[in-house]
Amino acid sequence: MLLGLVAMFVGAWFLPIDVPRFENAVHESLALTRWYAREHVLLCLVPAFFIAGAIGAFVSQAAVMKYLGARAPKPMAYGVAATSGTLLAVCSCTVLPLFAGVWKRGAGLGPAAAFLYSGPAINILAVILTARVLGLELGVARAVFAIAFSVVIGLVMAWVFARDEAAKVAAAAAQPAPPATRPLWQTATMLGAMTGILIFANWGHPTKPTGLWHAIWVWRWGVTGAFALVLAVGMHAFYGVRRMEVVVSVALVGLAALLFPAQPLVAFIVGTIALVWMTTNGDAELSDWLAQTWDFAKKILPLLFAGVVVAGLLLGRPGHEGLIPSSWVESALGGNSFAANAFASVAGALMYFATLTEVPILQGLLGAGMGKGPALALLLAGPALSLPNMIVIRSVMGTKKTLVFVGLVVVLATVSGLLYGALFG
Repeated sequence: MLLGLVAMFVGAWFLPIDVPRFENAVHESLALTRWYAREHVLLCLVPAFFIAGAIGAFVSQAAVMKYLGARAPKPMAYGVAATSGTLLAVCSCTVLPLFAGVWKRGAGLGPAAAFLYSGPAINILAVILTARVLGLELGVARAVFAIAFSVVIGLVMAWVFARDEAAKVAAAAAQPAPPATRPLWQTATMLGAMTGILIFANWGHPTKPTGLWHAIWVWRWGVTGAFALVLAVGMHAFYGVRRMEVVVSVALVGLAALLFPAQPLVAFIVGTIALVWMTTNGDAELSDWLAQTWDFAKKILPLLFAGVVVAGLLLGRPGHEGLIPSSWVESALGGNSFAANAFASVAGALMYFATLTEVPILQGLLGAGMGKGPALALLLAGPALSLPNMIVIRSVMGTKKTLVFVGLVVVLATVSGLLYGALFG
């Protein structure tokens, strides 16, 4: 304790506040934190927290164990986990509450780790954008390697921690399976509606003002509202929320959308408040849903923001420098050497990439001389990991499992970059 206080005092005494690079890094850290709060907390993390809470409250442990548990058939468990990312347009931080919810309900370590990697790594929108902007071969390589990675990472995690898994299986077998309280289709409807809200509220602006992706972007808030209406009706039909409360909530959201058509975030905030209000007036399952949502939020959000502050201080925002000069990054990524691929994997694992932003960043790096191998290595490690992501993963499954997971991602990304660069570089 004394040494810690002394270290804090010495660090404060010698803070290099007059050094321009340090001043800029502090600004970048605060700017990244503000950007993260504005762009990702309300539209990404809040829906993700509600989905995680719903998994904990609505999805029976027996169902999770059946499809993702340690004793579930491996083809089914890893197949479900490895392809889940194609349905979720999430980043390395947004996937965390979803992963925590699945893990808490009894998913096996292998399938849970596969889901944790695949969620942000196999985002179908990012794969398509990669193919269109960076080339078809790089887009296909990203998709193929990412799906294979999720399965390999899951299998290795399960093998390394087989003793822990055996204890978990034994503990689950000793507990009687709780009886199902409602039909599966009702739970699927609620989770599907919330997933639809998460996906379409965060639909990125396409590069061209034509085509299907642009049409969906134009109507994204209408589609989001339709999913929100399904959610509200389901709360009345399945969970006992009174009809008047649903009508009032829908009317308030609609009024906010009409009064502020250019600021859809206002209607989204009103809808979130209305959802909280309705959950406090439903049956016991809804109360449990709200409690578990809050539990995930209070555990994960502080760690995420701490990680974002540190990441911004060291690496800055995309296109801006932190303490580490960007010239160091660019000069270290040329060619297809082991060092270049390893550096790309480690740098990508530490940096935070919002969903789809890794593509334009890589486009600039490739233009500055980055090799194709390191580009793929960064694509495979970057979206799936970040410094904030690692901090939260450690709080969920412990230091040893986190180190093995991160190590597997970095090593596999490095090897894949070397192989791809040798074939197509």
